[in-house]
Amino acid sequence: MKLGCIADDFTGATDLANNLVRAGMRVMQTFGVPQAALSSDVDAVVVALKSRTIPAKEAVAQSLEALQWLQAQGAEQIYFKYCSTFDSTPAGNIGPVTEALMDALDCPFTIATPAFPDNGRTVFKGYLFAGAVLLNESGMQNHPLTPMTDANLVRVLQAQTQRKVGLIDHTVMAKGSAAISEKIKQLQADGVGVAIVDATSNEDLKTLGPALKNMPLVTAGSGVAIGLPANWNLQASASAAALPKASGYQAIVSGSCSIATQGQVAHYQSLGLPSWQFKPLSWSTHDVPAQIRTQVAQALAWAQPLLGKGPVLIYATTDADTLQQVQAKLGREQAGEWMESALAQVSVGLLQLGVKQWVIAGGETSGACVQALAISQMQIGPQIDPGVPWCYAPQHAAGHLTLKSGNFGTPDFFSKALKLLSETCT
Repeated sequence: MKLGCIADDFTGATDLANNLVRAGMRVMQTFGVPQAALSSDVDAVVVALKSRTIPAKEAVAQSLEALQWLQAQGAEQIYFKYCSTFDSTPAGNIGPVTEALMDALDCPFTIATPAFPDNGRTVFKGYLFAGAVLLNESGMQNHPLTPMTDANLVRVLQAQTQRKVGLIDHTVMAKGSAAISEKIKQLQADGVGVAIVDATSNEDLKTLGPALKNMPLVTAGSGVAIGLPANWNLQASASAAALPKASGYQAIVSGSCSIATQGQVAHYQSLGLPSWQFKPLSWSTHDVPAQIRTQVAQALAWAQPLLGKGPVLIYATTDADTLQQVQAKLGREQAGEWMESALAQVSVGLLQLGVKQWVIAGGETSGACVQALAISQMQIGPQIDPGVPWCYAPQHAAGHLTLKSGNFGTPDFFSKALKLLSETCT
């Protein structure tokens, strides 16, 4: 194994794996830390954790366990992957996990950048932009679990770490890989342990790649991945993304309330395709789990006669105002946990009904569904949209899946994804 990766959520892991495959690496993604060596011959493994929003101490423990397994498989470099929106809290978990991995690897310096220009995430003068606006003006300031009210990444990361945080800015990036390497030496001499890196284009990320060749630990979103495979003389190859033939029924399970996913649900419905929505505002606060079981049964009974005719959508996606009302009624964290439970139960029922082609929207939703389905690993296939590939669960009845981060994908993502699968995996 050349590259060993630790991702803090399931869709983020797939996002990273997608970019590695596009750059020529054969990649397997696991859910949780495997209990044994993988049988597949791959260049990189992405260990997907569900650690973004759990207590920092638990996130650190899980990440160190993943590190130990990757080291035992011979990984030459470690990559800690977080979201391209860098969303976290002042307590972590990006900073604490980064420091723990640095300590374990005896790594005196590393970089940090969530830049992913293909999806509109760019870093300039240390500030993170989502499209044309600063992160804290993009809707992320309203995130239900990790609201981001500051776009200054140096400031955000410094609040989470004991190490001094610095910046490799756009003027250095423009001078090339050698200049970046020199800047890293200067920052280390100045006592900096972690440096935010500006990147406004894929060329910036490819320029960064050679400067990271001998760095034991890289921390980033998925964008930096496009510049790393070349360090092992690997090049893009269609064979790296080949998947088996697709079969079975099609279903979309959507839990994200991001603006992008709201648009995708609306587009799907505009095509006149069938959809069923969970409406937690209708729940009483007494015995919610029983009400969830009842609604799950209703959703599956609705879906069963429709599956043979084409894709069905079962969703909890809603607008920001309704989400706030749900959180006020049920409690912020409890509302999220209950909706994850509902969609996870739906996924188990859909599998029993014969679904083998899955579009799952939302990081927390993807994590809950994959865990409920007991999928342990996935082979990474062709890209649908930047950061979102089709995948295949070997030796599992679930078949083909795409796990979409809430903010990713074009408005027609749901229908486009299923169309691509039918064209490429036949």
